[in-house]
Amino acid sequence: MTNHKHFTLADELAATRTWDDDADLADALDDDAEEETDDFVSGYADVPGAGYADEPDPELDEATTGEMDLAERYALKRAAGLRTELEDITEVEYRQLRLEKVVLVGVWTEGTVADAENSMAELAALAETAGSEVLEAVYQRRQRPDPATYIGRGKVEGLAEIVKATGADTVICDGELAPSQLRNLEDRLKVKVVDRTALILDIFAQHAKSKEGQAQVELAQLSYMKQRLRGWGGNLSRQAGGRVAGGEGIGGRGPGETKIETDRRRINDRIAKLRRELKGMSKVRETKRSKRRGNKVPSVAIAGYTNAGKSSLINRLTDAGVLVEDALFATLDPTTRRTTTSDGRVYTMSDTVGFVRHLPHQLVEAFRSTLEEVGEADLILHVVDGSHPDPEGQLAAVREVFAEIEADRIPEIVVINKADAADPLTLARLRQREPHSVVVSARTGEGIPEVLELVEAELPRPDIEFEVLLPYDRGDLLNKLHQQGEIVTLEHTGDGTRVSGRVNEDLAGELRAYAV
Repeated sequence: MTNHKHFTLADELAATRTWDDDADLADALDDDAEEETDDFVSGYADVPGAGYADEPDPELDEATTGEMDLAERYALKRAAGLRTELEDITEVEYRQLRLEKVVLVGVWTEGTVADAENSMAELAALAETAGSEVLEAVYQRRQRPDPATYIGRGKVEGLAEIVKATGADTVICDGELAPSQLRNLEDRLKVKVVDRTALILDIFAQHAKSKEGQAQVELAQLSYMKQRLRGWGGNLSRQAGGRVAGGEGIGGRGPGETKIETDRRRINDRIAKLRRELKGMSKVRETKRSKRRGNKVPSVAIAGYTNAGKSSLINRLTDAGVLVEDALFATLDPTTRRTTTSDGRVYTMSDTVGFVRHLPHQLVEAFRSTLEEVGEADLILHVVDGSHPDPEGQLAAVREVFAEIEADRIPEIVVINKADAADPLTLARLRQREPHSVVVSARTGEGIPEVLELVEAELPRPDIEFEVLLPYDRGDLLNKLHQQGEIVTLEHTGDGTRVSGRVNEDLAGELRAYAV
């Protein structure tokens, strides 16, 4: 027998009276959830340009060119700690970017222990900038690197144990390896081995943006690669020619040519093409420089060690808005901005590529057209990081490159940057060693007025004195005097504007008709 519940309308209406109370309880729970959400703190790093809450919306606020470049760079930045698989893998914009785990190796041939440690610290910073995770760093004292394995047979065995224990997949050596050293180390360590030059070239390849910069980096990479062609087994020793060439016979120069020779010839062809392209690009840069020289516009070049604060300084001095990042070789493409002195004289200020110890020769050759901005300047602002452990070493390394590009005779002002983070004793020591220097902080603005005063005092001055009475309808000449000349006195009279000062020869010819 089945029991049926008796249905009455009064009982059902009475049961619905508690529904409003349940809705109020649900609303209260939702409010508590919203309050907890407001206090939520993200576990992601505060990366500039990543679009987090504390950051201004680029669609609402106007961003500079440098800020947009930095946001674009961080959109694909390799980061550690986001573990979504058994191995350390980062997913960024649907791309999987694997961090290389590296072990650093150095050979200490001269200098003190502090010099060796500074060099290894710089190599670690280079490796992290390239997008790798440094697991271990070792170095040894030798009179000279071992010609076969760079560090000696016994040390190679110890290094192999370190690589196996740490699970590293790359070894980076603090020096330029010969092809035989590279091959021997890879054969014994069973992991990839790169040297300091290849590491710097990899950073340049990541940061190059302009067409000229990318061509310069590719030229440097091909020049480096040409002497280090190799393959697995007999891949590069196969002979081409005839019907057994495997598709290489017609493209080869004849029977007997090996694959490595064909690859080297193709690299040489590509190098020749890149040099032709760079030669055409350098003509555009030379045309701009010749125009500035024709107009007698002085130029100031900001040069110095990488990550010394050159881009921050030019942003302070000219509001250039270029990319600023706490990384080595953050900016490669030179930036030139037009600015004026306090008395109205026009001059240009250029931010150049940074230098580093043992800068690869291939880079100096490939970037020679860019470095000509330094060699053709009328004044150099040599920026050095005052908070660095070895600022004197930075000064010496940069001046070596100055000598190589024939810029060591140009007047120089040493700008000791990062005063807000530097040791006062270090700043005092640098001021004593470099009398023609000024201490600044591009971050806080300290010392910026003193830099501008020194620049105005050191800029080349016109050499011809003049005194003229300009009619009021020659305002164009008065404007040229303000931009290109140096005005000592200026008086408005009933007959015209009486001006005296110094100008260049070209402008002096236009003023002779109004000489007093």
